[in-house]
Amino acid sequence: MYRVWNFLANYSLLLIIGAIIALLWANVTPDSYHHFVEFVIWDHAPIGHLHDGHRTLTLHYLVNDCLMALFFAIAAKEVWEAVILENGSLRGKKAATPLFATLGGMLGPITVYLGIAAVLGSETYSAVANGWAIPTATDIAFSYLVGRLVFGAGHPAVRFLLLLAIADDAAGLIILAVFYPSGELAPVWLLFSFGAAALVFILFNWLPRKLDTGKQDRPNSTWIRAKLSFWPYAIAGAMSWYGFMQSGIHPALGLLPVVPAIPHADRAFGFFAEAEEHLHDLLNVIEHALKHPVEVVLFFFGLLNAGVEFSSMGAATWLVLAGLLIGKPLGIFIFGYIAARPLKLGIPEGMRIIDLVAVGCVAAIGFTVSLFVASVAFDAGPVQDAAKMGALFSFAAAAISILVGRLLRVEKIEG
Repeated sequence: MYRVWNFLANYSLLLIIGAIIALLWANVTPDSYHHFVEFVIWDHAPIGHLHDGHRTLTLHYLVNDCLMALFFAIAAKEVWEAVILENGSLRGKKAATPLFATLGGMLGPITVYLGIAAVLGSETYSAVANGWAIPTATDIAFSYLVGRLVFGAGHPAVRFLLLLAIADDAAGLIILAVFYPSGELAPVWLLFSFGAAALVFILFNWLPRKLDTGKQDRPNSTWIRAKLSFWPYAIAGAMSWYGFMQSGIHPALGLLPVVPAIPHADRAFGFFAEAEEHLHDLLNVIEHALKHPVEVVLFFFGLLNAGVEFSSMGAATWLVLAGLLIGKPLGIFIFGYIAARPLKLGIPEGMRIIDLVAVGCVAAIGFTVSLFVASVAFDAGPVQDAAKMGALFSFAAAAISILVGRLLRVEKIEG
């Protein structure tokens, strides 16, 4: 049983299983499915959707707005390490071309999405325009797995893809915060969030290390770690989350200010690196402790968000798909080529320029983050359902990537 669970968790299959169950359920008995999604856990709660002047905590809100904060915190941890650490993957010249390609991988989908929407007429454009960010997303986990199938685990294009996906995640977090507020903006509450993060950093990270200066046994830091563990950061995280909820910025991003405050290693082995399991800094310990719980959260995220009826397919479905399947590969190839050739930033040794096309196809798997953006970009209804269907269908990029890899004669490098 443990082996089965480990396989499901390592390959993020719980999310897919949840999405498949949701699709079947919503198309067989839609009323019972929607009743399940909006199940009220706590009426007149201190947190939740505003309903008739009071907050209602539903199952959907618990997963999307509360528990998904753990998923975005893990993504933020990887982005933070990639940017801040001396050997971080998003530092220096080695990251220049992937970052340039990331920009293309966002502008390409936006251009295709809004361009086709404009051609379809002003009425369609007005209905779907707010979903422009949906096809900019890249699902890191599934793109990584498909990338290994296309290129082999040892191919430099896989690392290029991961750099691109991490940068894409960072940009996506900014887009969610800036362009998709969850309510009326009250930015003063962000002072509460960042204040909680600053306070926990000073009291439980910086001050103990300062007091331990010149002491090899580090008594203060050791006592904090042994006696208090992650609890100060959990409390600060809850406070930060509440501040984001009150500020109007989507609360799923509420843990982001606290992530940099947690003690972390001075090195990172890269996203999905098994070697990081042997790092014992608090940030890595927390990440690995959250791995399996977050997989369960993703199961429920798929279950509560992917339940759309096939009859709901519409303009938004095809616009999201066009943005991902056409805009992503084109944008990544064009901007990657400009960075590598005219700007002479180069690409990793062992990778061909034409491989950028295959990388772009793999990066077109939006799925998790595309589903999330669709759920906040549109109100519940036919347009949101149609957009979600496009995010689900982006899995077609996996088959397209394998086919493109063979047509381009990609040489797989294992190990």
